[in-house]
Formats: sequence, C-alpha cells, structure tokens
Amino acid sequence: AEDLKEFFPATLELSLAAFLVAVLLGLPAGIWAALRQNRPPDLLVRLFALLLGSTPVFFLAIFLLDLLHRQMGLLPGPGRLDPYLIPPPRITGMVTLDALLVRDWVAFRDALLHLLLPAFVLGSASAALLARMTRAAMLEVLSQDYVRTAWAKGLSERRVVLGHALKNAALPILTLLGGLMGGLLSGAVLTETIFSWPGLGRYVTQSATSLDFPAVMGVTLLVGLVYSLLNLVVDLLYALLDPRIRYA
Repeated sequence: AEDLKEFFPATLELSLAAFLVAVLLGLPAGIWAALRQNRPPDLLVRLFALLLGSTPVFFLAIFLLDLLHRQMGLLPGPGRLDPYLIPPPRITGMVTLDALLVRDWVAFRDALLHLLLPAFVLGSASAALLARMTRAAMLEVLSQDYVRTAWAKGLSERRVVLGHALKNAALPILTLLGGLMGGLLSGAVLTETIFSWPGLGRYVTQSATSLDFPAVMGVTLLVGLVYSLLNLVVDLLYALLDPRIRYA
C-alpha cells in the first residue's frame, strides 16, 4: 500500500495528461474528417491516424526525445522535474498539481514542460484510435434523416454538429474513452521507462522481474478496481447522454 501510494500519483498525472492529449487531438480530428468525407482533410486525418496508431511507442519516444530535447533543446529531458529545482511539498503526489496548490510557479512550469513529451507519446496512439472511432460514429449519424432536416432548416454548422450529430454519436465514443483511460491508468511501461517516470508501470515491471508477488498482486487489484470504477462511470454517463436509458 505504501508503494502504491508512492507510485500511483505519478501514473495518474501522466495518464490524465495523455488522456487530455488524446481527446484534444482525436475528437476534433474525427469530427473534421467526418464532415469532409473523402476530401483532402479526411485523407490527411486518416493518414496521421494510421501513422500514429502504427508507430511503436518506444520508437516515437526515443525519436522525439532525441529531436526535441537533445538536438533542438525545446523540451527538457527525462524525469518529472529538473534535478536542480526543489520539489514542491507532497500533497497529492502529482508534481504539477502540488506546485500549483502552493503557487510555486517555477516548479509548475518546469513540471509541465517535463510532462508534455511523455504525455504526447502516451496519448498519440489513443488519439489515433479516438479519431477513427469518432469519424465512423459521426458518419453514421450524419446520414440520418434528423440531421438532414437540421441542415434543411438552416441551422448553423456548429449547432448541427455539436447539438445533433455529436450528441447522438457520443455513446460508442464514450465507451472507447472509458477503455482508453483504464488502459492508460494501468501503467505505461515503455513510456515510463524511457522518460524515467516513477510510475506504476515501472514499479510493476520491476516487481515482476524480482518476483515480488505481493507487489504484483497489489497492482493487479488496483488496476481491476480502476477498470470497475471507470466502467461504472461510463454506464452512469449513458443515462445522461441518452434519455431513453433509465436505471432502476
């Protein structure tokens, strides 16, 4: 329990950032591709989704780390914080949030910069999958009669897309988001290893190689609990998105 308390916040911080990257990249890209079906924007989104989804995580991580850190110096290297900085007081275990709570802006900026690259690497494959799922769900909805009626009534594109199409295409997207979040929280071994991120993925790998069975069992129980809670949240959100769904 002490080890999980130590390592899980780092994985939670990285997973939430990667989840945000996936949503911000994948959801708009999928909507844009569906609205421009078989046109250059659609082909471009599908090409990038194919590339991001098929690129191995270790290759993308090493390539971006070498390019953006070693050669160009735009982003810091591995780790959660510059070794010369004093870490903020541990409140939640997430460095960015702890620095924000104590208003240590120097540590917050440095922790945020350290988080950008591993979050993008971890969230890139999820963004590609989300873009393809969003595109497929939106295409199915955009061909429905009520959407064509909304266009014929002269409603704005924003209202038709967000108010009619996306809302009705949200259920399969929400299901995918729940699975993606669970997968991210279960530990990203390669990403955490390459970026020296002291999270759950590295911990369970080291525990397995050293035959630390209580640690492996503890991680397994935690991951199972996380998946169960996320599935419960997704099921409850179904009722909010679709008025036809009611839970007794």
